[in-house]
Amino acid sequence: MIGRGGANLNTLLFFFVILKKGLERFAGERIRFEAITVAWLDKYAAFLHKEGKTQTTVSIHLRHLRAILNEARRLGVVKEAQYPFGRGRYEIQAGEGRKLALTLEQIGQIARYDDGTDTSAKYRDYWLFLYLCNGINVADFVKLRYRDIVNGEICFVRQKTEHTTKTRKEIRVIVTEQMRAIIDRRGNAPAPERFIFPILDGSEDAMKQKMKTMYLTKAINKRMAEIGRVLGIANISTYTARHSFATVLKRAGTNIAYISESLGHQDLKTTENYLASFEREERQKNAELLTQF
Repeated sequence: MIGRGGANLNTLLFFFVILKKGLERFAGERIRFEAITVAWLDKYAAFLHKEGKTQTTVSIHLRHLRAILNEARRLGVVKEAQYPFGRGRYEIQAGEGRKLALTLEQIGQIARYDDGTDTSAKYRDYWLFLYLCNGINVADFVKLRYRDIVNGEICFVRQKTEHTTKTRKEIRVIVTEQMRAIIDRRGNAPAPERFIFPILDGSEDAMKQKMKTMYLTKAINKRMAEIGRVLGIANISTYTARHSFATVLKRAGTNIAYISESLGHQDLKTTENYLASFEREERQKNAELLTQF
């Protein structure tokens, strides 16, 4: 249990069962919010590594813990001065192989993939929609409503930054022919207040929404990994959809400011860090050109 005085977030800890067990192995059953400092997080990450967990798994554990603290901060249980995550504090390292963008050719292979099952077709469509919709996060994807389509564009605010920035930063996405086809195949019957896709029904509380979002993410990743094995494409995931969106545009020469705005990043530095793997890829390719004599 994580708590501070009488306050606690048992529901979130129940949701993150695996995280809860890891926390209890590391620090016991009761952990006070104020105990979770940068130094504490360093030790926790080292503990998970010592247990044999990969950096990817450690990153997932830490992001789940960050989600709990974000909710605690939103509720006023954790003060800003106590919050240990972020720039200049504790920054979660990316897992191995996370930033692997696909090529347009590979994305085309995925778009054309058909094994005859509706399950594969559904999750393929969901993955493609994430990619085409500016690499939208699953948490935002499930909340899209028909009212968010205005003059042929989907307009939404990232859940991740909605309550952490002073200005409301709206992302706009042109609804392409491919996106419209996916909506027609997979969406609910159109109505302004209705969710576009049949994931949420509007009766869910915040906890239930997170559970459904996490389940959908897991289901997409599992099926897309299977499709990837058939196609010989590694590391297809919801994250790959987002990173591929950014990298495909970068490869095409799109201005980084436009990519940053499309992703909903708060500054160009975040986008530059996000595209760091692309920059190395370009340096490698250019270095090889020097020896083609």
